Amino acid sequence: MTNIFLQQLINGVSLGSIYALIALGYTMVYGIVLLINFAHGDILMVGAYAGYFILTRFGVNQWTMIAAFLFAMTVCAALGVFIERFAYRPLRSAPRLNSLITAIAVSLVLENGARVLPFIGPNPRQFPRPEVSNINLGVVSISNVQIIVIVLSALLMLALNYVINYTRRGKAMQSVSFDMQASSLMGVSVNGTISFTFALGSILAAAGGILYACAYPQISPTMGVMPGLKAFVAAVLGGIGSIPGAMLGGLLLGVSETLTKGFISSQYADAISFSILIIILLVKPRGILGKKIGVKV
Repeated sequence: MTNIFLQQLINGVSLGSIYALIALGYTMVYGIVLLINFAHGDILMVGAYAGYFILTRFGVNQWTMIAAFLFAMTVCAALGVFIERFAYRPLRSAPRLNSLITAIAVSLVLENGARVLPFIGPNPRQFPRPEVSNINLGVVSISNVQIIVIVLSALLMLALNYVINYTRRGKAMQSVSFDMQASSLMGVSVNGTISFTFALGSILAAAGGILYACAYPQISPTMGVMPGLKAFVAAVLGGIGSIPGAMLGGLLLGVSETLTKGFISSQYADAISFSILIIILLVKPRGILGKKIGVKV
């Protein structure tokens, strides 16, 4: 029993790391423009396909994997900036419902657009990934793919923490998140900062897409729906708008999902994951690390 628990814990940390990467994109965008970007999961899908084209063209080795990540991140960053500029920015002063509906529309456009493109199509494809080998650690084992997922996710999160806390762009993000109008008066480029935030979130989604495809090596135009939804749940669970909360929420969601599959049934994994969200929000409506925000009247 202990062996199964530890094994599922490792699996959960690996899966939760991917959820955390995707959730960071949700929480950063919401923290600045109060928008739930439901197209974020489909940016993950675009990143997975971008990596797929590189790996199928040049084969799978350490250099092509690096090239796949860089290419996917570049494509998704450009896509994120494009979406923000032409879909969300014109509606920034409109009621939030307008932006929410637009986000759902963008998601549907990306999914169905990918289905009709001749070089993607509606049929699932096998994602090329490194050959899987397991490392025996005594009572548990961990695969090389899981090690890549955990280590790379941790490095990207550390890089994000550095960007936000120790760079001018990061300081600008914090400023715009706190007060957009005051930041504009102080000389901060609000539009540039918001575009940078979308690009940064899309870069993390691209990495999450390739890592998710390596862990579950099948891609399709709708592959981003469920990971995107669960990452959104992770962001809300940890406290939407809180970057540490998104990381914690992703790990908790991944661990709870794999433990449910290991000890109960895989059929109940999604139901229990969402039930945990409901229970947490009943106790802490703003999430685990969410902060209460005062509203001036």
